[in-house]
Amino acid sequence: MELPLDYETLRLIWWGLLGVLLIGFALTDGFDLGVGALLPFVARTDEERRMVINTIGATWEGNQVWFVVGGAAIFAAWPLVYAVSFSGFYLAMFLVLSALILRPVAFKYRSKRSSPGWRSFWDWALFIGGFVPALVFGVAVGNVLLGAPFRLDNDLRSYYEGSLLGLFTPFSLVCGLLSVTMLVLHGAAWLGVKAERGPIQTRARAIGTVAALLGLLLFAAGGLFVAFGPLGFAITGAIDPGGASNPMRTAVEAQPGAWLANYSKYPWMIAAPVLGFAGALAALVGLLRRSEPLSLAGSSVSAVGIISTVGLSMFPFILPSSVDAQSSLTVWNASSSHLTLFIMLVVTVIFLPMILAYTAWVYRVLWGRSTTAALHTNPDLY
Repeated sequence: MELPLDYETLRLIWWGLLGVLLIGFALTDGFDLGVGALLPFVARTDEERRMVINTIGATWEGNQVWFVVGGAAIFAAWPLVYAVSFSGFYLAMFLVLSALILRPVAFKYRSKRSSPGWRSFWDWALFIGGFVPALVFGVAVGNVLLGAPFRLDNDLRSYYEGSLLGLFTPFSLVCGLLSVTMLVLHGAAWLGVKAERGPIQTRARAIGTVAALLGLLLFAAGGLFVAFGPLGFAITGAIDPGGASNPMRTAVEAQPGAWLANYSKYPWMIAAPVLGFAGALAALVGLLRRSEPLSLAGSSVSAVGIISTVGLSMFPFILPSSVDAQSSLTVWNASSSHLTLFIMLVVTVIFLPMILAYTAWVYRVLWGRSTTAALHTNPDLY
């Protein structure tokens, strides 16, 4: 059957869609994680903490759709990537999911008892549910840039040779802390828009300012490590973008500095790191000038730039191998079949606009600041 889109084009489209879904997760559930990580530090009384929780209380469940859809997209479009990453990083994934499970439990149970100790326990559970995923997601990205310790045999069975503690290297920790600062900045900007004016906004601005400065330093440090450290992989043999998915047919070798090669081939890609820096600077200016729209727009642009920088630098790699470069997974050698990608694209074209439209409608209906006064009049609030 002749399909309207060739195999190469479909692979590129799905690579782009994967990036869109990851960015969507960072922009929506990202401020939820950031607010959770900020909760014990920006709110000091029970009323203040309830008010902070309710800045995300109406939308946090819907925002997790991006996380679920992102995982489903990897499974459908890049099954080998899904198999290797979810099995190899199993303990890290378990850590993330355990932290994420704490969030709904904390939301639902925090106010069931009036005991200060009970509520403080769940407040710290919300902190863990925000901080731990942000850190581990960044550490995972750092390990992807370094190369994951896996290899494939001739039957494409994967063997992971790493450990949980082995994921935490100096470079991956820089990436993890960058992820934390990026989402804390986003959460602080969100509180500027959604929280009532007062001491919470003041504390959020102060922490957000520090997060913006640290984010700029960590992003620059990561860039220097990529430029001068032992990072990078390159395809050394012939590339067949429309060929069968089989990593063992791709000649790959480790090449320090290779993650910068795309910027020479495609100069327009420099827009990604520029957006990462410019967005963080704009958010910093917005926080200092108390401009809530500017700080939220800046933190959003910075997240888009930082995530895009990783994807564009690595293209066409998705998951390189640090122990057997030949096993590295790329856009061209690890995708689903031509027909599967096409069918899934049709499904995405139908349902993704629905998700976007519904999300926009929900935010429009629920827009407005969360206030402490509403806690006494609205029984539906947490």
